[in-house]
Amino acid sequence: MIKTNQKFFSSFLAIALLALMPLGLIAQQPRRTNATTTAPAVQTKGASQTEIPAHPRELKFADLSYTPPERDKYRHVLSNGAVAYLVEDHDLPLVNVTTLIRTGRYLEPSSKEGVAALSGGQIRAGGTTSKTAEQFDEAADFLAANISSGIGDTQGNANLNCLSKDIDQGLALYFDMLKNPRFQPDRLALAKSQILQQMERRNDDTTTIESREWNRLMRGTDHFSTKQTTKASIEAVTRDDLVAFHKQYYQPGAFVFAVSGDFNTKEMLAKLETSMRAWEASKATISEVPKPSFAPVAGVYTVHKADVNQGRVIVGHTGTTRDNPDSYALSIMNDILGGGGFTSRLMSRIRSDEGLAYSAGSDYGLGVYYPSDFRASFQSKSATTPQAVGIIMEEIARIRTTKVSDEELTTAKNSAIEIFPRFFATAAQIAGTFAQDEYTRRPVDYWSTYRDRIKSVTAEDVQRVAQKYLQPDKLVILVVGNIDDITKSNPDNAQHSLAKIAGSNQIRRIPLPDPLTMIYPQVP
Repeated sequence: MIKTNQKFFSSFLAIALLALMPLGLIAQQPRRTNATTTAPAVQTKGASQTEIPAHPRELKFADLSYTPPERDKYRHVLSNGAVAYLVEDHDLPLVNVTTLIRTGRYLEPSSKEGVAALSGGQIRAGGTTSKTAEQFDEAADFLAANISSGIGDTQGNANLNCLSKDIDQGLALYFDMLKNPRFQPDRLALAKSQILQQMERRNDDTTTIESREWNRLMRGTDHFSTKQTTKASIEAVTRDDLVAFHKQYYQPGAFVFAVSGDFNTKEMLAKLETSMRAWEASKATISEVPKPSFAPVAGVYTVHKADVNQGRVIVGHTGTTRDNPDSYALSIMNDILGGGGFTSRLMSRIRSDEGLAYSAGSDYGLGVYYPSDFRASFQSKSATTPQAVGIIMEEIARIRTTKVSDEELTTAKNSAIEIFPRFFATAAQIAGTFAQDEYTRRPVDYWSTYRDRIKSVTAEDVQRVAQKYLQPDKLVILVVGNIDDITKSNPDNAQHSLAKIAGSNQIRRIPLPDPLTMIYPQVP
């Protein structure tokens, strides 16, 4: 009886396992014969039926064929002058509305640092003239609608996500928020107290310190992008300041819409028109984003943080703007140097070959309003930090003096071309990409010519832009960590040190400022 049950159980288990096995895997199992079983034939994309290749490198694929969407197909100008990009997507019963607002931190009045961020947050958190903050939250929750608002350095944003069946109610809440913010005093007081608590921790994290001090080294202390909020500036911001900031910059003439999801375009345009009826668009000119006048000073700069055992490093200098004709060659050059992940030289040497860091890379910044930065960065143990800095210097010199290989060039160009469709993978991305282009005034033909411009980049172009735009004599090196340990001689690599990297120049120490006043003590 026991043997019978065991036999039945074994048969049942075998049948169950067979049922769970994917059909594709079952079909691939070779039939057992007395003859030697040969590998099954497969057909690769773009190739005739052939044997399985010996190595993945031998796989052949057809060239990627993709035509990007046309901007004008989705672009609409509303009666008040606002531009809207509408992209229908009926797969899910959802609608996404994003509004880009021509405002930003760069427009803050002097001594009122923080008013932009507070305005952006409180437009959503502080209720409306017809609803208290609590009532507005309850109404949004009842619709299961996600409504948000904020202001960054050079742009304001407001977002709505809701079910398509609730779009009329969602839009009513959304535009009430945009047009009639209450700026409820108790919510403003709460937001200010939270900012002050965050400010107290400004010197706790090396990532925050590194970002702050790098920006100061690149653009000085007078540019809007490096001005810091203080306890005094936050406390000086009043509800009236928020009301004035909103009144000046939140009006339909400053809006660019990106709308995607389950709707009819004609009907949605009518809804947007209705939502902004009787809301007059301002004709006032909004100030341009200012360019920094500061010139970075090359050298080695350190910030001492005694309680960490790793050094965070940025090596770089001022970059360029995205309208530079060399921007395509610069992107390919940077991909090979450090922007291409595991295929890049910096990652290969610093992580894979030497094991000095988990991640290392570079970015050649292409600014929209003013030149961004070139930066190579990593985080390593204190003892090995100088060695990794030396590798960056070596790789910068190598890409300037020696042409990149055909394989490196092909890999970088293929990567840029093959990820191109991701910019338009969803309806939300199509609407968002085109709205962002409208906001930043990107040329209309940018996406239609992008791949051809990338394809035209040669190894000679890469070396030419490396020689022109990578400038070893202008490199700023910022090291944040336990500088006492980092500057100690490493017996395993005594030839590497910050002192040798600095050469005849003095290593400049940056003290940590008071987190609430942002006053830096004098360096002894």
